Amino acid sequence: MGRVTERRKVLRIRDGAVSSRPDTLVAEEPLEIRLNGRPLAITMRTPGDDFALAAGFLVSEGVLATDADLRNIVYCAGATADGTNTYNVVDVKTADGVVIPDITLERNVYTTSSCGLCGKASLDAVRTTTRHPIADTPPLRVGPELLAGLPDRLRASQRVFDRTGGLHAAALFDEDGELLDVREDVGRHNAVDKLVGRALQDGRLPLSRTLLMVSGRASFELAQKAVMAGIPMLAAVSAPSSLAVDLAAETGLTLVGFLRGSSMNVYAGEDRIALRAAAARG
Repeated sequence: MGRVTERRKVLRIRDGAVSSRPDTLVAEEPLEIRLNGRPLAITMRTPGDDFALAAGFLVSEGVLATDADLRNIVYCAGATADGTNTYNVVDVKTADGVVIPDITLERNVYTTSSCGLCGKASLDAVRTTTRHPIADTPPLRVGPELLAGLPDRLRASQRVFDRTGGLHAAALFDEDGELLDVREDVGRHNAVDKLVGRALQDGRLPLSRTLLMVSGRASFELAQKAVMAGIPMLAAVSAPSSLAVDLAAETGLTLVGFLRGSSMNVYAGEDRIALRAAAARG
């Protein structure tokens, strides 16, 4: 299997001093996801947690909703002309009776490491295909003080980032602020897929008593993935997109952006933020 990091020689210039030294870089390789033997998508990812990534991707596409929908996931032997297993192709086998929605299997979907699938068609699909509506979940309320501590806890758990400086991270916390799981990847959406896929494999979907914390911005794709996994709250250290806010408002997702220290913006679902009465009046 591919390595998470690789070493490369670099020319280092510091205050006019020049030296040559090896540097640790995050690995980026393509992963082809096949569904019941048919090519579906190619994503650029950091190797590792590939089965979870594939499972999480299919949760966001409305194919899988619980572990009962999944038969198995395997690496495809003979992925190259000479029969070598590159560990860059996985095949997801669904359980008998799982209905495959229209996700355009006649074309390959290519997603870069910087963004996933997007567009109004995907927004429409979220409304109709999620099997874990956030509105049906038990009430979850957290205070600003708890939220304020999450970015530092996320950063402290990024072990590969400390060596490379080139990875995004996504983490799941419970309503008491306890870290449940964290995943790193060169792509934000891949890190979330790895979290959701692992939860599906462990039989923990829907994630109705959790909140999702991501490094970087909150894009539509990340909001979509939270909604499809039944996660009621998404927090990000940077800005959300307008379409992410629209999706959050329409689905009941609590969306928090610019979460930095005690400062944050709540763009949707403010009823889950436990504010003191005086603060709320202000």
